[in-house]
Amino acid sequence: MSKVLIVGGGAAGMIAAVAAAGQGHEVHIYEKNEKLGKKLFITGKGRCNVTNNCDLEEIFAAIVTNSRFLYSSIYGFTNQDIMELLEKAGCPLKTERGNRVFPVSDKSSDVIRALSGLLQKLSVKIHYKEEVEGLILENHVCKGVILKDRDRRKEAEYTHSSSRQREADCVIIATGGLSYPSTGSTGDGYRFAREAGLAVTDLSPALVPFETEEPEVRELQGLSLKNIQIKVYQGKRILYEEFGEMLFTHFGVSGPVILSAGSYVAKAIKKERLVLSIDLKPALTREQLDARILREFGALINKQFKNSLGSLYPSKLIPVIIERSGILAEKKVNEITKKERQKLVEITKDFRLTLTGLRGYNEAIITQGGVSVKEINPSTMESKKVQGLSFAGEVLDVDGITGGFNLQIAWSTGWAAGMSAGNARPESG
Repeated sequence: MSKVLIVGGGAAGMIAAVAAAGQGHEVHIYEKNEKLGKKLFITGKGRCNVTNNCDLEEIFAAIVTNSRFLYSSIYGFTNQDIMELLEKAGCPLKTERGNRVFPVSDKSSDVIRALSGLLQKLSVKIHYKEEVEGLILENHVCKGVILKDRDRRKEAEYTHSSSRQREADCVIIATGGLSYPSTGSTGDGYRFAREAGLAVTDLSPALVPFETEEPEVRELQGLSLKNIQIKVYQGKRILYEEFGEMLFTHFGVSGPVILSAGSYVAKAIKKERLVLSIDLKPALTREQLDARILREFGALINKQFKNSLGSLYPSKLIPVIIERSGILAEKKVNEITKKERQKLVEITKDFRLTLTGLRGYNEAIITQGGVSVKEINPSTMESKKVQGLSFAGEVLDVDGITGGFNLQIAWSTGWAAGMSAGNARPESG
């Protein structure tokens, strides 16, 4: 039996502990918070989008960064595997639109409770409010962790402790990224990796809203658009396009298709501003849209332009459409020229905004970038340079779009790390 220390009690850390303890190892989780799964608790707006119930090839297609690296771990612990594990542990699941999987109760706490129950059954020792300061490294071998000193006024028992070192046969770093720092994700894992001599790629907030230049978005704040198509341009080059839902905010744009776009264009927007093109009526060609507008105008022949758009656009959007069209609001629809109508078609099919940047880590669902996968064995998640040191979850340079894919990455990489923990070298005496 080996002694396995896991740094971080989030999704990747908990599942790694389940896997390692299931192999008969002595497992300890060091969690800086007062409870497990603090970030997991707020995922999916508190409902916890556990995974995506799609074919595995669709999962790989939804991974933005280093999908090939994840082949071994995802095939080793699939979306069906995590669903079966949670249901057997007492958390029934359901599949919703877009194959998103949630607890039947719509409570993320039920996912955490199910995993906590497994950890208890497997005798995993959980050390709350324990922050890891660094790693014990000797000759390219990780031999444990160094814990941060506690507040000795409150924890008098530590005043006589000569050492805060905890030795182990294997250490798994599952500290998350930099997103939602209030949950304890403060980038510790990146520091541990660098101290161990591993490369860490550039970090960026991901699955995060955009800020836009145009002040008119403030007038649109709170407006949700469904069944629209977006394209993000860098000059004439399309960097990303998708169909779905989006939301206007006081600073710019958000919503599912926007968040996913952020992951694909994060590097580009650091260098220059980008253009967002929104097709408000993607089901119609320009010719079909023009014909529909003609029909609408024909039925409202004596109405003013401003009073003729209610069936075409959400009310909040109408003043902006009028302004962008250049057509006088009071103009009678029977006086609108073909050229003016074509302008209306154009701004409907190509409603443009200037993207100036991404919001910060406080609003990011995940972090893009992390421990370079070139440094990691894809089957075991162990460092190629440092024996007995593994990484799992968001701390790695892997990420996906919204829809449960990032949690699947956490489950699969955590499971791989836990299953191979303690097998890399002889067991401790």
